[in-house]
Amino acid sequence: MHQDIVPLYAADIQDQLKKQFAYLSGGRGGDGCPVITFPDYPAFSEIPEKEFQNVLTYLTSIPSLRDAGIGFILVIDRRQDKWTSVKASILRIAASFPGNLQLVLVLRPTGFFHRALSDIAFKFNKDEFKMKVPIIMLGSVSELQGYIDKTQLTEDLGGTLDYCHNRWLSRRTAIEGFAQKVKQTAQILQSFGTELAETELPNDVQSTSCLLATHTEKKDKMKEDIRLAVEQGDDILGSITKPVTENPEYKLNQDQLDNQTTVERLLSQLHETETAFDEFWIKHQQKLEQCLHLRNFEQNFREVKAALDIVSERLSAFSDVGNSCSHVEHILKDLANFEEKSYETIAKARMLASEGDAFIQSNHYAMDSIIPKCSELHHLCDAFATETERRRNLLNKSLELHDLLEKSMKWCDEGIYLLASQPVDKCQSQDGAESALQEIEKFLDTGAGNKIKELNKIYREYAPILNEDLKEHVQKVFQKQESMEEMFQKRQVSLKKLAAKQTRPVQPVAPRPEAFVKSPCTSPGLQREYISNSESSALRRVNYRRGKSEMTELHQSRGGSAMDDEENLAVLRQHVINELIETERAYVEELLCVLEGYAAEMDNPLMAHLISPELQNKKDILFGNMEEIYHFHNRIFLRELENYVEYPELVGRCFLDQMEDFQIYEKYCQNKPRSESLWRQFSDSVFFQECQRKLDHKLSLDSYLLKPVQRITKYQLLLKEMLKYSKNCEGAEDLQEALTSILGILKAVNDSMHQIAITGYDGNLNELGKLLMQGSFNVWTDHKKGHSKVKDLARFKPMQRHLFLHEKAVLFCKKREENGEGYEKAPSYSYKHSLNMAAVGITENVKGDAKKFEIWYNAREEVYIIQAPTPEVKATWVNEIRKVLTSQLQACREASQHRTLEHTQSLPLPSSSCTSPSRNHIRNTRKMEERKADLTSLEGYGTTVAPKNPEKSKGWAKASHSLDASEENDGWSSAEDPLNSSDAEEEGGGGGGEMKLTPGKYTVVTDYEKGVSEEFTVKSGDLVQLIREGEDGLWYVKNLSTGREGWIPANNLLMLIGNSKSAQSLSSSESGTASSTLSTSSSCSESCNASSTSFSDIKG
Repeated sequence: MHQDIVPLYAADIQDQLKKQFAYLSGGRGGDGCPVITFPDYPAFSEIPEKEFQNVLTYLTSIPSLRDAGIGFILVIDRRQDKWTSVKASILRIAASFPGNLQLVLVLRPTGFFHRALSDIAFKFNKDEFKMKVPIIMLGSVSELQGYIDKTQLTEDLGGTLDYCHNRWLSRRTAIEGFAQKVKQTAQILQSFGTELAETELPNDVQSTSCLLATHTEKKDKMKEDIRLAVEQGDDILGSITKPVTENPEYKLNQDQLDNQTTVERLLSQLHETETAFDEFWIKHQQKLEQCLHLRNFEQNFREVKAALDIVSERLSAFSDVGNSCSHVEHILKDLANFEEKSYETIAKARMLASEGDAFIQSNHYAMDSIIPKCSELHHLCDAFATETERRRNLLNKSLELHDLLEKSMKWCDEGIYLLASQPVDKCQSQDGAESALQEIEKFLDTGAGNKIKELNKIYREYAPILNEDLKEHVQKVFQKQESMEEMFQKRQVSLKKLAAKQTRPVQPVAPRPEAFVKSPCTSPGLQREYISNSESSALRRVNYRRGKSEMTELHQSRGGSAMDDEENLAVLRQHVINELIETERAYVEELLCVLEGYAAEMDNPLMAHLISPELQNKKDILFGNMEEIYHFHNRIFLRELENYVEYPELVGRCFLDQMEDFQIYEKYCQNKPRSESLWRQFSDSVFFQECQRKLDHKLSLDSYLLKPVQRITKYQLLLKEMLKYSKNCEGAEDLQEALTSILGILKAVNDSMHQIAITGYDGNLNELGKLLMQGSFNVWTDHKKGHSKVKDLARFKPMQRHLFLHEKAVLFCKKREENGEGYEKAPSYSYKHSLNMAAVGITENVKGDAKKFEIWYNAREEVYIIQAPTPEVKATWVNEIRKVLTSQLQACREASQHRTLEHTQSLPLPSSSCTSPSRNHIRNTRKMEERKADLTSLEGYGTTVAPKNPEKSKGWAKASHSLDASEENDGWSSAEDPLNSSDAEEEGGGGGGEMKLTPGKYTVVTDYEKGVSEEFTVKSGDLVQLIREGEDGLWYVKNLSTGREGWIPANNLLMLIGNSKSAQSLSSSESGTASSTLSTSSSCSESCNASSTSFSDIKG
């Protein structure tokens, strides 16, 4: 047999084994050969070959390799069969038996005929059996017992061996199932151990807790499986040894002993596997618990560190040394209260540090991470305690100094009161003078502990607390003390003269009590100006003598204060950079959370049933370019920021290096209205609720979609804070530039949000160039063309327009408010018309209103008077338009110079296409040369040169009297009544597009001398009556003040009487005169004429 033998299990061929055409009873031959019995089985010949081979293969695989190697004894019971069947059975067994054979014993048929036939046939056909072992034909079981002991034969063969085929089959199935269970358990434990060993430790408390719980749950399940497997093995082993247990004299046969050995071996393997797993789990669990402790420690460290920073920052606020004893005592009380409130934070910090020290003592695997944090906590707590004690000592010093100053002040006040209260008449006598001297000397003796003795000593002793105010206070007190002592000395000299020598009575003049403090019990802590007028001369002398020493000490004090200030600023800068980096990390984590928890889930097939069909394929609308923003911050910006944690004042360079990448926020903000509109439609979707539940978010998705908008606005606040604390540092310029750039990005984002709301524009807005400015204005029109009535009416009623200034055009739109919520409430802008910047000019100043300026088009064929909300807004717009026109003018001149050079090289004579006279051509050529020189010095390029006054074009600083401007603006009204605001361009014109003149009485607001009749005139203030309307737009008017009558054109009437019967409107005939103007079109046309080239050619 050369076929491969596949291992079989009883459970696989259970039905085949149940037929019992062959079985392994457990008996053994004399030398231990296993006995396989083939009982009498009538349907033996009908057994399929595959089944027959499977059974024999399985039975030969059960004995041990040693026993199987000796060989098998086959007992073939054919006592009830025929010889023909015996022959067939022997041949079949010989052909299919897979193991080694030692002996074949055949119980031949018992019938006389078949027995005789079998003897004869066996002798003649012995060679046909092809067996290398002897085949012995036996006539009875007694003969069989001569070859195999009776105890090794089953009862059907006359033996005593206890054998039950069903019991044997059940036990074999159980043993093999238990073996497979042990093998599977070992494999599962090994794979689980591998999984545990390869698991990366999380970085946060929640994830670590979840991981520990998950692994513990899996471990418990594994332990339960092992327990069940051990119970199964114990049950099998008990069933095998049950006979021995019940009957100690019972001896197990060899097969039973083999089964017992097998089960015991499997149980031993199972216990060894369990023990090894338990040892590994203890280590893994310890590591996970240490990781959880570490994450808790790190989280608590961040919280405590933030609390300590706040406490330190508040402690630094106790920088005031007070201005009086009561003030200092109040500060000391506040400091004590603050220290008491901070005790809990300090206690938490010290407890956390002790916890970290315990981790270190227990050989925590992350000792390298814990040690610095513990050291920092100890340092911060000690620093807080030291700083608190230092502040308290300073305040006690300040209290001591203020106490001395107040004692000195009180002593001075009492001394002044004493001088003022000495009776003048009593001092005339010798006794009175001596008494007064004794009072003075007694009082001066009390000054030993109340007055300032040495000013320099005070400066040295209290140098740490002497700021400029306190130092000035000390100087004033000392000066007052010196002044008072000087007064006492003078009084003493006078009194001594009176006491030593009596002359004729002299009335001495005592200091008037009114000039001094009236009571010695005034509150010294509330005074700062102590010196009376009588002391000023003494003070000036003292100041002169002490000036030099005081200035020296003042500089020293300021130097120490400057060092303290710089240290405080460094702490504040570090606080700002820490906040910037920590909030940046949190921002990146939030973006990742949204992308993984919401955006990625929209593509998850398992979540597809929760997404409504209208929401599918809308991920790009909902999230915009958030993924691009995340990658920029996570891969680039956050890492760059972390490089500046030790140098916070230089962080401006980090922003400047990445400034171009911040442009991605413009795209996100432009998409935000679409995103919010989509969110409002599906905010109640089960999908979003499920995602929020999985993420355990308290806020819904829309709050996180707003994070990028909030973050880009947060940077400018942090940069302002950093700049405030870094004004004298190396990176101050970079910080200022970064702040300006960030504000520019915010402005661009804001402008783009307005730009995308423009409706009705047929062209491509991107072709108009970069959007420079946008804003709302009042607009008047003043056009040469069009009906005069509409033209004059437009002067009075402004239109509300939203202007968009691009590089190539300025757009006029009407703002329309929309209903809705959030971004849906944002206004839209209905496009009205636009002006090509190539043909635009401006008049910067309009007389009568500092908020107005003019934009005119095509040499003032169209004039738009723009009124800004404030003069500052006007100045910004004028400057930006000036830049655009200047750049176009310069481009025009360069093109003109280039074309002039080409003409000069190709045509030596003036071009015949030039239509201007030669004199004008020479003048234009001279202007061209002047403009070339002006272009180099950048002077004179910004003024429109009117054809009639070319000599007045001298630059921006000088006004240009444009004749066009004065003619067009003649009679233009500066009335600004908001109630009269209307829109002369609105479609349909219903109700307010035009002012109707009706008969009635009106007050004239300006003089008029140009009537149809030369004799008919009106003056400002005259009362006129409109009688009737005639033909050709004329009205018949009566001047009630003079009694004259005449005809006046309707458009002039509009100017004369305003838009109501009130005479409050004022008109100006000089607006635009002496205005500074700039026109690209006219300036370019002049410079282009010099080379016979039109601006349209240059533009093309």
